[in-house]
Amino acid sequence: MSALANKETPSIVASAKPAAKVLSFSGKQGSRIDFRRAALTALQNVVPPAVVLALVLLLWQALCSSADASLPSPHQVWQDSYDLIAYPFFNYGSQDIGLGWRVLVSLQRVAYGFGLAAVTGVIVGAIIGQSVWAMRGLDPIFQVLRTVPPLAWLPLSLAAFQDSNPSAIFVIFITSIWPVIINTAVGVRNIPQDYRNVAEVLRLNQFEFFWKIMLPSAAPYIFTGLRIGVGLSWLAIVAAEMLTGGVGIGFFIWDAWNSSRLPDIIVALAYIGIVGFALDKLVAALGKLVTRGAMAN
Repeated sequence: MSALANKETPSIVASAKPAAKVLSFSGKQGSRIDFRRAALTALQNVVPPAVVLALVLLLWQALCSSADASLPSPHQVWQDSYDLIAYPFFNYGSQDIGLGWRVLVSLQRVAYGFGLAAVTGVIVGAIIGQSVWAMRGLDPIFQVLRTVPPLAWLPLSLAAFQDSNPSAIFVIFITSIWPVIINTAVGVRNIPQDYRNVAEVLRLNQFEFFWKIMLPSAAPYIFTGLRIGVGLSWLAIVAAEMLTGGVGIGFFIWDAWNSSRLPDIIVALAYIGIVGFALDKLVAALGKLVTRGAMAN
């Protein structure tokens, strides 16, 4: 026995050393592969848009560099609106403020209107999705109302609230609620019957069924509606602020047009596009987190 143990012990020790080296080497190799993959993914996401943007700017500069051009060139925009680009949060008075402050004012209104639309839309959509007759009766009405332009609601909201701020919030709410309701109702209708059977076996009440079964199952549909709704909210507030006034980004564009400041309008449009893109990605990331990756970007 002792001779057998002496013979086996060196082989075990000898085999253990290479295994340790392989494990440590594989860990380093894996980290290098992950780093290279992350760098390659970043390049794939950044380089193509940067190249396209550079080409667009070059074409724009070539078309608008002449003296009789009706639109300013990128170089002229940079010269005339440098303060708006480089200092978005300056504050020299009630209306002489940077575009960063104006965007924050507009985002505050969007937060109120879209937040109310999101909560109301999910609850109403869940109730409608539970009833076939409600779905058939209300879906055509919702499809008609969602096609009404945001500014068409503004005269009614001004007549009802007699104030510009709640009127703008109402326009956001009434514009963005329809995709949330429709997508939530469709998601609830598509809940598998097996899930409903499990809820009956477990004797879940309506609140437990809503929280534990309905919301997780319909989450991809819900967040699709929320992504559409937040985009419509941002469009609605810019349009509404052009007529209601205030210090928002929409009123800034209208005021710049009345003052013939075309470079300022172009800079404001860039702000609007970047903020709208960020809002969409934020809701998409939240949806991906809630659905654990089941929702595609």
